[in-house]
Amino acid sequence: MRSSVRSKKFLRLFVSYAILTFVAVAIIYPLLWTIGASLNPGNSLISTTLIPKKPTLDHYRELFAGKESLLYERWYWNSMKISFFTMLGSVISVSFTAYAFSRFRFKGRRNALTLFLLLQMVPQFSALIALFVLAQMLGMLNSHWLLILLYIGGQIPMNTYLMKGYMDSIPRDLDESAKIDGASNTRIFFQILLPLSKPMIAVVAMNGFTGPLGDFVLSSAILRTPDAYTLPIGLYNLVNEVMGASYTTFAAGALLISIPVAIVFLMLQRNFVSGLTLGGIKG
Repeated sequence: MRSSVRSKKFLRLFVSYAILTFVAVAIIYPLLWTIGASLNPGNSLISTTLIPKKPTLDHYRELFAGKESLLYERWYWNSMKISFFTMLGSVISVSFTAYAFSRFRFKGRRNALTLFLLLQMVPQFSALIALFVLAQMLGMLNSHWLLILLYIGGQIPMNTYLMKGYMDSIPRDLDESAKIDGASNTRIFFQILLPLSKPMIAVVAMNGFTGPLGDFVLSSAILRTPDAYTLPIGLYNLVNEVMGASYTTFAAGALLISIPVAIVFLMLQRNFVSGLTLGGIKG
């Protein structure tokens, strides 16, 4: 009997560790390959070893030397600016919207939540032509601010649903006690709901920051001049038009994007995991 229980427990642990190992390898191996490629001499990603035999920093120097260096630095700054303001706008808009859906009952509330889920299922690039025409009509083609507004709007539906689920898990007794003491809805939101919602705010902030860094389709439709490009567009054009398909330089430039992402994650990691696990408690 005991041996059977131990065997089942051992089997469960073995399967769990096997799955975790597979996931870790699937995540870490491409990252190591990209690092090795960025240090590999030449322009090809093909290498017989994961770690180059003669590693070099020439590809990193190419990004910060000559005419292209000014463009790369500009693209980096553009991406950081867009990501920061998208993160800020997403946190503000999602927090207010989720609070309204969580604490107030109004006509069309349930239908609006359903609409949010449906909108999340529609990829943003499906409306690419309409967004391009809208940008032309507003005279905001090649504008970072229009791109920021589009990113914020695209992140509102799903993040609002997650934030609402988290706020629903916060006892309403806290609201009632504050109202008895004379607190307004605004004060309850800023002094009670927001501090208690820090884990989910961290999730929304992380999504808002990383989203623009990985976008190519929408940004390439809105941004038209090289000095307005973000890193995904700039690097693509750099290695295909300027440097002649230098994928190792592309790898070096792409790795540098991970630095601010890692910094933001380290700043938010205390609340990030709990926000992911508790965000869908209630619908």
